[in-house]
Amino acid sequence: MPSETSDHVPTPVQNDPALSAGVSRRRFPGHLVAALTLSLAAQIGLGGLSPTMAADLEEPVITSYAWAPVRTVTAGGTTYTYRELGPKGGIPVVFFVHLAGNLDNWDPRIIDPIAEHRHVITFDNKGVGASTGSVPGTIEEAADDAYTFIKALDFDLIDVFSFSMGGMIAQDLVLKHPDLVRKLVLTGTGPRGGKDIDKVAGTTYWDILRATLTRSDPKEFLFFNRNATGKRAAKAFIKRLQERTVDRDKAMSVEGFQTQLNAIQRFGRSAPSDLSAITQPTLIANGDNDRMVPTVLSEDLHRRIKGSELVIYPDSGHGGIFQFHEKFAPLAVKFLGR
Repeated sequence: MPSETSDHVPTPVQNDPALSAGVSRRRFPGHLVAALTLSLAAQIGLGGLSPTMAADLEEPVITSYAWAPVRTVTAGGTTYTYRELGPKGGIPVVFFVHLAGNLDNWDPRIIDPIAEHRHVITFDNKGVGASTGSVPGTIEEAADDAYTFIKALDFDLIDVFSFSMGGMIAQDLVLKHPDLVRKLVLTGTGPRGGKDIDKVAGTTYWDILRATLTRSDPKEFLFFNRNATGKRAAKAFIKRLQERTVDRDKAMSVEGFQTQLNAIQRFGRSAPSDLSAITQPTLIANGDNDRMVPTVLSEDLHRRIKGSELVIYPDSGHGGIFQFHEKFAPLAVKFLGR
């Protein structure tokens, strides 16, 4: 598929002490570096640089989401904005974000451990954040747009990590393109036609009102319980989302947000999908008190996707994986690494 790409690396990077924990060193293939360096040396008259010396050249690998470069790729008339980090090569892990979420809404405590060993891609789907076009009116269309983006990057096989609405899109993607996905992580999500998914708009508007009245971030209400434990976890989560201070993403438009809510409502009122067709290894996780996408729907996914693994975290809500990131991140790393 024809595409055009561009990128922007946040600066300053090389000399900033904040980067030290998020950069490792990766070697280029020795024979390739040696050949290129010897060729260059011959052209400029140096001649004597050995292949061993050339093979010692290294490049930085960014493993901190706070410093992930921003890139774009154009395909199908849409310019998609994305970030990538971690060592390239192998099967990439593509992250599918939640309702009204953009690149800035991923918890670095989830992203960074995975990026230690895997090539990670987060992206703004069509009409979201800095990506161009209009937000699709259905989950099916969003899955089609995600497929366009993935193929524009020339990926033939990926692992999927999804949260909330992103998990709904991921289900449609894997059902339509089963050969594209190797492993699937579904968190805080539910199946097409799932009970009470169509009520997410009411829950969302109510929590936005509560957040406005208390001058809080709506995610503190939508993702976490309102007890002492949940409130602490919510504040910590919101603080982590602010760790990136450069190249922040464009906020979701009100129109796009409403379009996504309507798409989720249609998804919830649709006929169920045949989830027995999902044969990929699947990890499902949620909190035990998800008010947005009821926890029973995670259990429903587990029953209908043969061989899937299910983890339910206690005393937590929609954002259970963020509240329990210290337990969930290693679990996800292990699952994706098998």
